[in-house]
Amino acid sequence: MSFKNIVVAGGGVLGSQIAYQTAYCGFSVKVWLRAESSIGRAKPKFERLHKIYLDTLEAMKTDPSAYARGLADTSDVTEEQIDDLKKKADDAFNSLVLTTSYEDAAADADLVIEAIAENPQEKIAFYTELQKHLPENTVLVTNTSTLLPSQLAEYTGRPEKYLALHFANNIWKSNTAEVMGHAGTEQKYYDQVVEFAEQIRMIPLQLHKEQPGYILNTLLVPFLFAGETLVARGVSDPETVDKTWMLATGAPMGPMRILDVVGLTTAYNIVSMSPDLSDPESDSAKIAKMLKEKIDAGKTGINAGEGFYKYK
Repeated sequence: MSFKNIVVAGGGVLGSQIAYQTAYCGFSVKVWLRAESSIGRAKPKFERLHKIYLDTLEAMKTDPSAYARGLADTSDVTEEQIDDLKKKADDAFNSLVLTTSYEDAAADADLVIEAIAENPQEKIAFYTELQKHLPENTVLVTNTSTLLPSQLAEYTGRPEKYLALHFANNIWKSNTAEVMGHAGTEQKYYDQVVEFAEQIRMIPLQLHKEQPGYILNTLLVPFLFAGETLVARGVSDPETVDKTWMLATGAPMGPMRILDVVGLTTAYNIVSMSPDLSDPESDSAKIAKMLKEKIDAGKTGINAGEGFYKYK
């Protein structure tokens, strides 16, 4: 079976990227959002992505280092081919449908990609309502960063068709998609999701068993937590923490700037699940307080124009 009609639930940092990339690859895409205000917040994200895709493709005409794996098969593309790809980027932007209706979103969905907040209760509430509207054949995947599919499968109404598909940030160039089922996932649906990942120009990274955080976040989350801890304890400032990591390792970004890219709301939701949060002297509590202050001030990361750094 080949998916045609895709629904992305959530228009946040990754939800918007998944939706845009999927539309860029020729799929019919609807984006389900919780409220009209969510639509207002999502539209600037799609406008920003549209510009990034067009600018990146234009840069590829003269600069091979601008090549993004999610946009073209190779860096060796002609100007005519790039102009065709820019047309695809325009078509993707213009074709996206944003809706707050479960009925409209689910009616003809072949695949639903859930990318809502990293909060198990919100995901459960979404699945509980969504299953009332989905066709029997629809496959459902989650982009959760830290939760296991087995923790949520029973609430979907289709545990055999439910698994995780986790994307890295900056999807157009860091084009990985981790595929992770649970004990009740049927292999044929797992295989369909792997095929879909390839069709949207991702490199599917297949996990053989459940692992909190998959491969990427098993490596990344402790690294980001260490950076947050240094700042929350007052050991150093975000710029110096990042500079230390970049100068010592040659990495292009440090943990605090990566957090801005990921989004501080996601980081806050992750640290809020820490078992020691009730102790105000714990690192988790100090980090949560630091992130909450940023979020309350509207400084949620790069998409907001400011997080630990300013982008305007």
